Amino acid sequence: MTSPWDKITTELSHLEIITDPIQLAKLSLDYYHFSPILQPKLQDKRGNLVIRPTKEAEIIEIAQTCLKYKVPLTVRGAGTGNYGQCIPLEGGIILDTTKMNQIHWIEKGVACVEPGVKMAAFDQQARKMGWELRMAPSTYRIATIGGFIGGGSGGMGSINYGQLRDRGNLQALRVVTLEDEPCIMELRGDEVQKVNHAYGTNGVIIQLEIPLAPAYPWAEIIVVFDDFMQAAKFGQGLGDSDGIVKKLISIHASPICRYFQPLQDYLPLDKHCALLMVSEYDLEAFHDLVYEYKGEVTYLKTAQEASKGNSLLEFTWNHTTLHARSIDPTLTYLQTCYFTLDKVEHFYQKFGDEVMIHLEFIKLHGKVIPAGLQLVRFTTEERLNEIICYHEENGAGIANPHTYILEDGGRKVIDLKQLNFKKEVDPYGLMNPGKMKAWIDNG
Repeated sequence: MTSPWDKITTELSHLEIITDPIQLAKLSLDYYHFSPILQPKLQDKRGNLVIRPTKEAEIIEIAQTCLKYKVPLTVRGAGTGNYGQCIPLEGGIILDTTKMNQIHWIEKGVACVEPGVKMAAFDQQARKMGWELRMAPSTYRIATIGGFIGGGSGGMGSINYGQLRDRGNLQALRVVTLEDEPCIMELRGDEVQKVNHAYGTNGVIIQLEIPLAPAYPWAEIIVVFDDFMQAAKFGQGLGDSDGIVKKLISIHASPICRYFQPLQDYLPLDKHCALLMVSEYDLEAFHDLVYEYKGEVTYLKTAQEASKGNSLLEFTWNHTTLHARSIDPTLTYLQTCYFTLDKVEHFYQKFGDEVMIHLEFIKLHGKVIPAGLQLVRFTTEERLNEIICYHEENGAGIANPHTYILEDGGRKVIDLKQLNFKKEVDPYGLMNPGKMKAWIDNG
């Protein structure tokens, strides 16, 4: 008897289909292994096949086929997420968007792109016109714009523009639905929140309109401090310095600095460090700020110099976790909103090196605040949950990176707008099933 997968492969044979087990395993997974909780739950999950479309009409075909055979569809970008966002829990077709990589246009402050456009490649084009992406993750060199919108939240640039979910950071989307007759829908303005950061559970993103930021020549700088809280206060001071244009403020307690092997020449033993991106036009004012906070600049590259090697970005945000785990794979991490430096100091004193503080300063409701991607010395799931509960009971917000459930990882609320949209465009629940708690409970 012919299996549905033989039929599907035959019917879509004019498209690029991948069934090789090694490639299938690679393209079924992401960086879920950052979490010792997710690793055993997700390590064996695989799609039945991967398809790489190159145009909208092919995505419609794939959607029609999924509906015909009632098989799951999971959309994937570069697979640089950390929570299993694009890992298929129930098999099915993995739709790899990396060949949907056309930049349709770049105009004054706005661009229209396909989802598979790589972020660094986009910036290379946009900067020729004086623009760049507003924000990007530490996986910037390989991450896709569609993947970032579907599964990301913030990154470098969040010090100026907040997070992806903030109004205005995504202008419009075109998505393919999985209704009985798949169609293309355009969402604009606030309507984009139906799909923004929804893990591809309620629409295949095929085109995006994104606002841009003015491009600056970003100097990359390391500043070291004798005292961690002095480094944290410097980070807050730089964030609050409206006259100094910056793109990245990343603060690391001393145990973390030893994991940055390529930077050891610039990180004296037992010092705490700030990894920064600041406009070259503001370096004089910046040096005055460093002097005020008793810091020492050990590394400074102009934008031109920094473009020739690895960016400091690749030691910040969740690349910090990547570097640390390459040396000590027992480490894991948390994602925390501290809101104030008083809370940072409290948790720093409370947990010591069990929870090593890594701050990323971001803008929240117009105010610069410290957020954290702390490194945690993992012992047991119970202890990790104790640490999470203690943070939440003492006024910090935890976006739990140890769950693949959409609502449990972030704001911990049911998003009725996303649920109702899924009911409309994916009535059979075929899109990335098992990820949306609201659908599981109410679908």
